[in-house]
Amino acid sequence: MSLRPLSIPSYIKAHQYNAEWFLNHVDDIRRDLHRFNPEHPDVTVIIPAYNEEDSILRTLSSLSKTITVQQVQILVVNNNSTDNTQKLIELTGANFIIEYKQGVKHARNAGLAAAKGKVIINADADSVYSPYWVDLISLPLKDNNVACAYGRFAFLPDKDANRGAYFLYETVGDLFKRVIQRNKDEAMYVYGCSSGYRKDQGLSVGGYEHPPGANEDGYMALKLRSKFGILYRVTDNRSLVWTSDRRLMEQGGLLKAFMTRLSSMFK
Repeated sequence: MSLRPLSIPSYIKAHQYNAEWFLNHVDDIRRDLHRFNPEHPDVTVIIPAYNEEDSILRTLSSLSKTITVQQVQILVVNNNSTDNTQKLIELTGANFIIEYKQGVKHARNAGLAAAKGKVIINADADSVYSPYWVDLISLPLKDNNVACAYGRFAFLPDKDANRGAYFLYETVGDLFKRVIQRNKDEAMYVYGCSSGYRKDQGLSVGGYEHPPGANEDGYMALKLRSKFGILYRVTDNRSLVWTSDRRLMEQGGLLKAFMTRLSSMFK
């Protein structure tokens, strides 16, 4: 089992600022994003965004530091936001489209249709990305036997908070998956914040359409695997996506989530 790091890498710490800081540095983000608008990209990074005014600049700033020799397009899909998300996207000069049908499925399908790249990588608008992430997720698809590559995530606390509790929660979660859920389908661990596939294959299986109750990202992975090859799990910690803990907070906080998971392991 590959453990997530206890400490936050320096290339992630460089983006641990609030929305106001990034707004004051938006000219730098715009300058760095300029190279991510090639005419014929190898890869398109698709970022659905719904009311992400507090985090979209941070996400785009981190992606603007991507290290790669590939031609990469960054494409934001504004999913009918009602806050300042669109204004902030435009300030950065990032490529964008607007999808007025509400829901991440519609946003991802719109991004898939509009993307210029042969390879699609999914990102989230509330996460911070490593400069190595694009290559680590996309290059496994050079192997024609790989239908979908996917990575893992780690929780990014506030700048002054200790990551120890999050590290413990993640480690218990990995044990839970390894011991309790070992017979679960691998596709259930394919997340929208970090997964990649070939555009033509994604379109050929109907994009992100899925049955009621299914997860759009996991179901896409199932469809791709059934027709085109294997799922490839990227374990290199440099590919980790550092994501907001807001979903944990919405579920009652880290302690409650930790105790729920721990209780499940001992049942």
